[in-house]
Amino acid sequence: MNKFALNKFFKKIAFFGLILMFLGSCGVNPFDRKDPIEPDARKRARQNVEEGKGFSIKGAISGRGNTNFEFATSNPLWRATLDTLDFMVISTVDYAGGLVISDWYSDNNPNEAIKITVRFLSNEVRVDSLKILVHKKTCVNSNCVVKQIDTDLTANIREKILKKAAVLTKTAEDKKKKKKRKSDISNERF
Repeated sequence: MNKFALNKFFKKIAFFGLILMFLGSCGVNPFDRKDPIEPDARKRARQNVEEGKGFSIKGAISGRGNTNFEFATSNPLWRATLDTLDFMVISTVDYAGGLVISDWYSDNNPNEAIKITVRFLSNEVRVDSLKILVHKKTCVNSNCVVKQIDTDLTANIREKILKKAAVLTKTAEDKKKKKKRKSDISNERF
């Protein structure tokens, strides 16, 4: 029985030793030097595009990749939001996360400022596609308090963004129809 237990013990140690060896070979050697980072941003961007890490016109036209995503310039809600908030300094714009955050804005009173956050819930031009939050910062003797407020400003901003997005959508549709008509007319000539 003693030999059996000892044999079983050595088998377990050999098994765990093999597992550790295999798992250890999966890691990266921390002492390996990595390639130096190119200091020129243009060269770095060109290299990323060549390696398939970036965006290129050729890749967009040929349809490389399986992404289904619109750029902010073609999305009417984004364009309308940035146009509406252009009087404020924008601190964060995250297209992938669907978020636009302004910096603190104060008109005349240095002790009060507002910050507007626009969250995109959908790319469709609808009332429920936007979540708009307004925060107010009030400072008294260097003690500042930030509160989320619900004012008419929220509704006014939403209304202005949606109206502008509707106009942009209508303009884009009219351009497509006009372009289609021109192509139909040019095809009839031949």
